[in-house]
Amino acid sequence: MTKAQISVKNLSVSYGALSVLDHIDLEVQQGEFVSLVGPSGCGKTTLLNALAGFIKSNGEIDVPGKIGVVFQDYSVYPWMTVAENIAFGLNNGQVPDREEIVSRHLKLIRLEDRADKYPAELSGGQVQRVGIARALAANPDVIFMDEPYGALDRDTRERMQKWLLEVWNEEHKTIIFVTHDMEEALFLSDRVLIVHNKTIASEYRVPFKRPRSEEVKFSPEFIEMKKAILEAMRA
Repeated sequence: MTKAQISVKNLSVSYGALSVLDHIDLEVQQGEFVSLVGPSGCGKTTLLNALAGFIKSNGEIDVPGKIGVVFQDYSVYPWMTVAENIAFGLNNGQVPDREEIVSRHLKLIRLEDRADKYPAELSGGQVQRVGIARALAANPDVIFMDEPYGALDRDTRERMQKWLLEVWNEEHKTIIFVTHDMEEALFLSDRVLIVHNKTIASEYRVPFKRPRSEEVKFSPEFIEMKKAILEAMRA
């Protein structure tokens, strides 16, 4: 049996007397795309932060290797150009093929012609692509993404979903993705986990073949699965 890349056993998180997460067990395989969904305040972002090591928790968490993180608020430095932002995590210039890595990721996010621009000169979707490229450029083993498209309008959000799938198909990084958008979770993921009542209440394995096109969102199977998960969240 393949060893899980992420392993969590009996995880709990409390703030004083307030229990936020309790008795969480989770395994994520290498290259798997897993989304965390649930009602507001359910603890999905808290779970992500615990996995990333940003907050204190109890239990066992094993996330070997390097991690990258992308937040809803743009994860870029406004005083740096696009190219400088992507290069920032490359050990302060100690990486020998630094320029090649930056060039490859500029191409990946389709902003080669914007390399010398600053975030204020870009659209919201472009800025978020820069943040994702910066995370990818450091070659992490796992990427944690906390509602990265939450601040974008619907059209931009859907374009970014399609772009992220293209990137995942090329890079095959392990991704833990927090979202409140069920359609987004199903379109992107291999598995969808519902966080509810302080734990992972249920799990859904997404059956749709990869690579996926947006047409899958209109299939009866997709619509029925979306409905079933939404009903489970409300139960």
